[in-house]
Amino acid sequence: MIEPLAERMRPRSLDDFVGQQHLVGPGGVLRNMIDTGRISSMILWGPPGVGKTTLARIIAHRIEAPFFTLSAVSSGVKDVRDVINKAKDRTIFSVGSPVLFIDEIHRFSKNQQDSLLGAVEEGTVTLIGATTENPSFEVIRPLLSRCQLYVMHSLGKDDLEKLLHRAISQDVELKKKEITLQQSGALLRYSGGDARKLLNILELVVDVAGSDHIVITDKVVEERLQKNPLAYDKQGDMHYDIISAFIKSIRGSDPDAALYWLARMIEGGEQPEFIARRLVISAAEDIGLANPNALLLANAAFDAVMKVGWPEGRIPLAEATVYLAASPKSNSAYLGVNSAIQLAKNTGNLSVPLPIRNAPTELMKDLGYHDGYKYPHDFPGHFTEQQYLPDEIRNTRIWHAQHSPSEEHLYQWMRTCWGKRFEDN
Repeated sequence: MIEPLAERMRPRSLDDFVGQQHLVGPGGVLRNMIDTGRISSMILWGPPGVGKTTLARIIAHRIEAPFFTLSAVSSGVKDVRDVINKAKDRTIFSVGSPVLFIDEIHRFSKNQQDSLLGAVEEGTVTLIGATTENPSFEVIRPLLSRCQLYVMHSLGKDDLEKLLHRAISQDVELKKKEITLQQSGALLRYSGGDARKLLNILELVVDVAGSDHIVITDKVVEERLQKNPLAYDKQGDMHYDIISAFIKSIRGSDPDAALYWLARMIEGGEQPEFIARRLVISAAEDIGLANPNALLLANAAFDAVMKVGWPEGRIPLAEATVYLAASPKSNSAYLGVNSAIQLAKNTGNLSVPLPIRNAPTELMKDLGYHDGYKYPHDFPGHFTEQQYLPDEIRNTRIWHAQHSPSEEHLYQWMRTCWGKRFEDN
């Protein structure tokens, strides 16, 4: 039986690995780690098809360590313990700790993750977990603290084109055919930065061509995928495309579209907490100060879904979806914190003004800490003007109101407090 193209093209070494140069390129943290042979437990976080499994296998091969793999979808606590016991036996005969790769580690329960702690702490195994979900939410804190976190990105155009040309010119099966890659735009677009999906689409187009002389154009690719819409997505869930459509529909104030994409996720078997978490983020990022109640409702929907589960959980999700989509929008807080972070990066460790420093000791008081601080509640309106930013950026504006009805009230109060400082809005 012939292996799928994506498996045949799986890189066996770092030199063949495409993408993630920030990790495996010259001077990259993982390349340096591999070259020295000292590997620590890690979590690889990134979308599907960016090389998480492949990288784990390459690491194990390079350090000549036994390689064990588990899928969080089909493995339980007993499977974890069995693998750890096998790893203990192999440790005696190997130079380094066996590598235990767990795909979709975010699907492991707390008990399953707890069962890994001892082995990781003692060095019985070097854990490499792969996840498409934010580990801060999905991986228990004790396990996360024992692992380094590395973020992997969707592949860019150059990386995908390199994969295409390599597959056509080097794969043992594709070399048997005369393939002309005339256009690649549709291939890249449908792949969405996913190497596996890209190679699956290429294989589909070649397999259904019915000839050994194949010219690949955007039109050919689009026609093939319209006839076989799920052929390149084995799960049929279009996970990232649909969540993107869902969030953009909320941001664009279209409750009908938002409900449709919500329904698609529900029917596709999406995890309810995944949807609820995105609603909380959208409420803070896109609705923001234009309707602060949106964040409260989204968070309440999250709590409700976690309590009631499916199928009833669809109702609070729908309520939050409609409310967020129909709410006025503002991203002033989102833009403000991004500006503040960039300002902090650009200006370095500026000193805190002395009056607003903490002064828990007599020495600090003698040095002027807290000296001159004006307690706002002692003044009319609970406000008095004083300096809170460092001297070097004391007049810098970071938050800019966007004048929705709710936010306008905040803006006018700031004008009352600070006068001309807020008159440029």
